[in-house]
Amino acid sequence: MQEKVLSKKKHGMLVLILSILVGIAATFGVVIGATTNVAILIVSVILLCIFWIPLCGLRVLKPNEALVLTLFGKYIGTIKGDGFYAINPFCVAINPAAKTQLNQSGDVKSASAPVTVTATGQISIERVDKKLSLKIMTLNNNRQKINDCLGNPIEIGIAVTWRIVDTAKAVFNVDNYKEFLSLQCDTALRNIVRVYPYDVAPGVDTTGDGIADDGSLRGSSEIVAARIRDEIQERVNEAGIEIVEARITYLAYATEIAAVMLQRQQASAIIDARKMIVDGAVGMVEMALERLNEKGTVILDEERKAAMVSNLLVVLCGNRDAQPVVNSGSLY
Repeated sequence: MQEKVLSKKKHGMLVLILSILVGIAATFGVVIGATTNVAILIVSVILLCIFWIPLCGLRVLKPNEALVLTLFGKYIGTIKGDGFYAINPFCVAINPAAKTQLNQSGDVKSASAPVTVTATGQISIERVDKKLSLKIMTLNNNRQKINDCLGNPIEIGIAVTWRIVDTAKAVFNVDNYKEFLSLQCDTALRNIVRVYPYDVAPGVDTTGDGIADDGSLRGSSEIVAARIRDEIQERVNEAGIEIVEARITYLAYATEIAAVMLQRQQASAIIDARKMIVDGAVGMVEMALERLNEKGTVILDEERKAAMVSNLLVVLCGNRDAQPVVNSGSLY
């Protein structure tokens, strides 16, 4: 299905003025024909009955709006851009997703029924707008629980900005382009997340080249978002939709393993901190021994050096402040 843009339909004001003039003339013709000429009366009555039909084909579009038109089931074209249009009054506007709303925070939600009956018996009719918006819109799907490449369950959410670029494909190639987009976003997200670990892990290939790399959901968010965007775009091309951008809005371990993973991260941080402390303490002990040997302040044998190294390491690597012990006697 190829889009056909109807660009020569901006005659709405002219049709409106002519229809009003014909209605006024028909009204005067009825008054005059009733007293003078029967033929004028008949023609005026006929015009008075049909002058309003062209008014049914008047359409007003705002910027970045479109209307897909069919005539007796056949697609005849799309009108785009702001203006006052006059179309065939027997044309019907088609928009299968007119009653479907994509919220900024939430998944696809259907609007209320067009006709509702209140408790008092009153009938309320809600007008359904068949216009298609060509603006950039945002789909913020609900958070999903997905297993990463290591099997760890994580919760992730994305925000996708999109717009319609081909109105004919959006209306006729899929049943409901908004629900179709939401479903394809979920599917693409699952396919990409399963390739990456939450954090950097050894021996994991995320690029498919057979070589382990440092890719991860937390550390490579820009790359992951770009792959998600490309995956969604490939899936929605047939629906005439362009994916402008995809961004990760939420990323965390699932609640059932969040506490364990937090302890793991804390243990890793403690080990790294201890390693740094030990490296610094060994360097300080080496420097102290070298300074003592250089100046000859104290001459220590190997046993005393070992005792001094042990004491300094205990003081420098301990979790608490050291309690000094003063030796007032001899060294030995």
